[in-house]
Amino acid sequence: MPASTTAPVVLTAKALLLDMDGTIVNSDAVVERCWREWAVSNGLDPEEALKVVHGRQGYATMAVLLPDRPMEVNHAENAVMLARETADTDGVVPVPGAPEFMESIAELPHALVTSADAALATARMTAAALPMPAVRVTAESVRASKPHPEGFLAGAAALGMDPADCIVFEDSAAGIAAGQAAGMRVIGIGPRAAAHNPTTHAPDLPSLRVATARDGSIEITVHATA
Repeated sequence: MPASTTAPVVLTAKALLLDMDGTIVNSDAVVERCWREWAVSNGLDPEEALKVVHGRQGYATMAVLLPDRPMEVNHAENAVMLARETADTDGVVPVPGAPEFMESIAELPHALVTSADAALATARMTAAALPMPAVRVTAESVRASKPHPEGFLAGAAALGMDPADCIVFEDSAAGIAAGQAAGMRVIGIGPRAAAHNPTTHAPDLPSLRVATARDGSIEITVHATA
């Protein structure tokens, strides 16, 4: 039975804020390898662990999974995890449609807002052969991990934009919550995002069309299927 189509949704903004992992870069293979091993080594069910790893910084994920453990231990293990993830780019590829999407926004105000640190972000964007945005907010730039809104607010400030004039592109529950807490509209990208109530949902990046309006604002048209 063919999918029924819903009417396109059009959102207007002055700047775009992009998550990395799961939104424009598919790093699931690395994430699953590293976090499965970590979960098993800590006596946890890896399948349950993988339900909460996406979108957060590693230390924050560890705090959710091991709430009674001292935070300094989480930070120390996160440093080890980041180094391992940075060295492992096997299977890191662009999300379908990401090269074309990045090309379509190249001349528009945009920033990368990721829970990865600078080294990991560079490694993954390079492995996926995607251009690194000139403006980026990485783990070193913030004190609080998603779902806290600090990262997206910092991205808007770096672009000189009001949060209400920004659109966030996210795939994870933590990231969608962070964008909404920042007072921004959120386009959820891919199947993982659908359950987390973004402003609107795009099944994939090719479902998006980017245009510049006469007044210079950015128009994002989301062609969703139901």
